[in-house]
Amino acid sequence: MSGVRRLVVKVGSSTVTHPTGGIHHANLERLARQLADLRGEGRQVLLVTSGAIAAGRGRLSQGGRGIVDKQALAAVGQGVLMHAYERCFAEYGQTVGQVLLTREDLRDPHRRQNLRRTLLRLMEWGVVPVVNENDSVAVEEIREEDRAGGNDTLSALVTDLVEAELLVLLSDVAGLFTGDPRRDATAQLIRRVREVTPQMEEWAGGAGSSRGTGGMRTKLAAARLATSRGSAVVIADGGENGVLRAALAGEAGTLFLPAERKTRGKESLR
Repeated sequence: MSGVRRLVVKVGSSTVTHPTGGIHHANLERLARQLADLRGEGRQVLLVTSGAIAAGRGRLSQGGRGIVDKQALAAVGQGVLMHAYERCFAEYGQTVGQVLLTREDLRDPHRRQNLRRTLLRLMEWGVVPVVNENDSVAVEEIREEDRAGGNDTLSALVTDLVEAELLVLLSDVAGLFTGDPRRDATAQLIRRVREVTPQMEEWAGGAGSSRGTGGMRTKLAAARLATSRGSAVVIADGGENGVLRAALAGEAGTLFLPAERKTRGKESLR
């Protein structure tokens, strides 16, 4: 893990926003500081973020649960979210670049290649790409987010696209447990996983917080996808101080080991 030169970090709505929907500036500042430190060591970092819809709902204090409402909320919230990221990263001398995409960008070979070149060039320039699905125009992605945590899947696909050695999925829980730690006091944290099993999927349960839909089950699916392409994955608590440094030291959350046989580039989005 100490040899990781390029990593992708994914943060969910429960990390990015407060329960009221407002931006959680303390968490963003903590994240920006950690990523800036990793950049200072010569590592390339890419951030995949959720939270546009939640941020828009917090700003407008209105909007329903339908597709059109969510697209409109995302149009407002994406600007709020990027402004917060720009301000936090600027405090540490880091420049961010917004990249909004849809699944079609990853399906089409020409657009996929252009996206890869853009992301790699940004990181070569020392810019931190901030990637989010373009919820204002993407209906398919919002529907998938409703049922399966679309940005968890997106982060695994982006990890494969840029051939990052590590994907860190930051959540509001400390990793994969043998039950729901919020309901089961006897649930134990699993530190290392070589292969995702049906038993683990049963432990993962259902949806996440009220502000995000990507529960532990969708993170397991993302971990399975990323590890099959040759990347390690860590699921950890996004609110923990120094969580990224601890992840690189193998001391945070749950570590999913990469598959010995890489299938990178043989992507299936079905």
